[in-house]
Parts: sequence; structure tokens; C-alpha cells
Amino acid sequence: MVIGNTDKTALRPLLVILAGGLGSRFGGNKQIAEIPGLECSIMELSIQDAHNAGVMEVVLVINSAIKSTVETRIIPRLPQALTIHLVEQTILDVPKKHLDKAKERLKPWGTGHALLTARDYITRPAIVITADDYYGPNAYEQLVSHFVATAANEHHMAMVGYPIKRTLSEQGGVNRGLCQLDGGSLVSVKECLNIKIENNQLLGECAGETILINENTLASMTFWGITPKLMTYLNHDFSRFLDGDDNVVKKEYYLPDCIQACISLNEIHVTAYSAIDDWYGITFKEELDSVAGKLNELRHG
Repeated sequence: MVIGNTDKTALRPLLVILAGGLGSRFGGNKQIAEIPGLECSIMELSIQDAHNAGVMEVVLVINSAIKSTVETRIIPRLPQALTIHLVEQTILDVPKKHLDKAKERLKPWGTGHALLTARDYITRPAIVITADDYYGPNAYEQLVSHFVATAANEHHMAMVGYPIKRTLSEQGGVNRGLCQLDGGSLVSVKECLNIKIENNQLLGECAGETILINENTLASMTFWGITPKLMTYLNHDFSRFLDGDDNVVKKEYYLPDCIQACISLNEIHVTAYSAIDDWYGITFKEELDSVAGKLNELRHG
């Protein structure tokens, strides 16, 4: 489905929002949960921020359960100048030889597959985010500027990371991908578990060991800037993932895994930018009121 003006500006990236998850820990479709006091969802705030930064086209990767709400309630509230594409992420969207595995699966394949679902629309650079995370306006401004400056290089991608101290939760330890950088370029993202402050120290579990973490270390919060070239790698890597053992039916295919593989093979270069704004996310329904208070303060002062 396409809604809106279809005129395209080559240098402006489009925005891809991954909203196909089931929100099992939240207890419902958190992608469309309205923020008390703002009467809109987090992804609507993200779309507004991206539009203000110059983005004119949005691809929403959704599940069938929220399609009606997106069409009847969310899209009418968006700026009319935007072109909106709706794409449903379905479990059966796999190569034919893997359909038997897909028929055994109960939930979506993960963020890598979600992005692959939008492949027909990614014909130019794109900013990729998740629907239930609020990133702040500056992140979009940084990546729009990045792609204007690097438009001719299809192997040059980007990300915006957030200082880990600004992504912690009052509910307890969090899992984050910690970025290792080399002169402003992303080298790797290391998964670290149960990150929290104990005795005035920021600690986390990485590869089975408890480590001390610098509070300014950048965490990857799924704010990527990609070019169409990544879709070629993603398609190949997802097929490789499906070719794995039978347990693949229960595993998820993550976008950062493909990006990491491409970096390791020197196929792509990823510039890492540091966020200026705070990040806010909702995993559990109990966090909604707290996040709502902070977002209301940001939007209304």
C-alpha cells in the first residue's frame, strides 16, 4: 500500500520502521500504544522527527494485527506531505526451499528478516529504526547529513549510538550491544547482559564474565543508516541462516549480525555517530507511564 506524494528526492534517505514484533513482554502491540498526554505512539514521534530532518518517505514494516489501527488511526495523523508504504512481515516470506521450516514457526524471524521484508522499497539510502524506541530529533539530522555527504558510496553506512549511561532502566539490568570503535568507525558490537549500576560502578556480563563498563561507551539501540547494497548481503545471509540446523525454527535473525559479518569481511564501512538526545524505550507495560512523563516534558516543556 502506498499513501501520499510519490515524488522522491534522491539525496534524502527514507525511513524504515520495524514494527512487526509481537510485543510478548509488553503484553500487546506496543508499537501502537498511545503515550498518555500526547495521544500518539512513539513511532509517530519518530516519524515527525525524521520528517523535520528532511525525510519524505516512510516504510512501515508491520504485523497483520496492527494493520487496521495503523491505516485508520495512525496514518491520518501523519504529515500529508509524506509518502507512506505499509509492508506486512509474514513468517512465510522465505525462499521456497525453506517453507517447511517457516510453517513450523510461531513468531516473526527477527529484525534482519523484518528489514528484508521492505527490500522492494529500499532503492536508496535508508534510516532503520524500531517502532517502540524514541531516539530524539538529532539522530535523524545526523544521518540525513551523513547520506547527503556520502551519497556516491554505496558501501559507506552509518549508525547512531547512545552513551550507555543514558540507556539504563530503573526496572533493573538491561541487555545492550556495546560498540567498539576505531577512529569513529564501528569495528564490532558486543552483546552485554544485565547492565546496571552496583556500588557506584557500571557492570555487565559479557561472554560469561562480569566487566566494568565506561559510562560513555556507545550502545547500539537499532538506529542504522544503510544503503541498498546491504540488502544484497542481507538476502544472502538470511538464506545462510535458514540453511542452519533444525533449531533455526526457534532462533531469530538479527540485523546487527549481518552488519557485523559485512564489517568483518570489509564489505562495508560504518561511521558511528554519538547521540545528543536521550533514548527512551518501552519493554514492559509498567514503563509506559514513566516514559510518557519524560516525553511529555520533552514535547511540551
